[in-house]
Amino acid sequence: MVPNRLARALSLLLVAAGTGACGGEAPAPNIGPVAVAAVTDNSLIANSLIANSLIANSLIANSLIANSLIANSLIANSLIANALTKDGVADPSTMEFMKYLVSCALGPKQSLDLTLGGQAYHFPGGLGLAPQWGMSGGSCDGSCQRWVSACLLARVDAAGVEREISVRGLHPALIPGRTELATYTDREATYFGNVFVPGQPRFLCLPPGATSDQRVCGDSMSECPMTVVGSCAKDCLFQGPFGDYDICSDSGKMLSGNTYFESITVFLPKSTM
Repeated sequence: MVPNRLARALSLLLVAAGTGACGGEAPAPNIGPVAVAAVTDNSLIANSLIANSLIANSLIANSLIANSLIANSLIANSLIANALTKDGVADPSTMEFMKYLVSCALGPKQSLDLTLGGQAYHFPGGLGLAPQWGMSGGSCDGSCQRWVSACLLARVDAAGVEREISVRGLHPALIPGRTELATYTDREATYFGNVFVPGQPRFLCLPPGATSDQRVCGDSMSECPMTVVGSCAKDCLFQGPFGDYDICSDSGKMLSGNTYFESITVFLPKSTM
């Protein structure tokens, strides 16, 4: 399974950057005046993600990923419909989760509109990591789950403060433009896991020399909502052309344990770390 993913990763690197080099600091390729596409906001509270009724219950989580992110499809499923509301009204924590779920999964020309308890909610798409999930008959397979999970984990903020981050990885939707590369220069951490499966495996690794991830974990790494597996340089197979660490392991050692092709590295504006 890993060799197939590795082949896909290398193919994407060749397309995106015109180079197959692995490891080390690769120079930013001259990709022209591309619009900033992978800059997004974050303020997702960890509890709104981890304890959310849509994914904390495996039966509901299975129903969610088996249904398309279309209002009729979601509301028609009683398990999902009940999880979206509390005492007959929309659950604020769940609405926050849905905002980020849709923003991670669907593209900028897609959206999800729900009416719950007489109140209309509009969730615009954003990054487009799994646009097929928002189409009629769509669902979210394993790779989709891991991409969306990595995105959700990357957008957690311990203080609930909304700020812009640059998200990069081996996905066509995460290729940054020149302005983004110049503005978001400080590599923070790499995130991966799957919040839709039992146990909700959630991981992060740190760039070489880093000892904390205050934005996501707060002041105490021991209380971080994700398992910190150590240095990305030791945990991930290689570093991509945009500084992202790719194909990371849950063991702290590359290609050992469970390996995730779908990892997302966050970059912050210079001097914000």
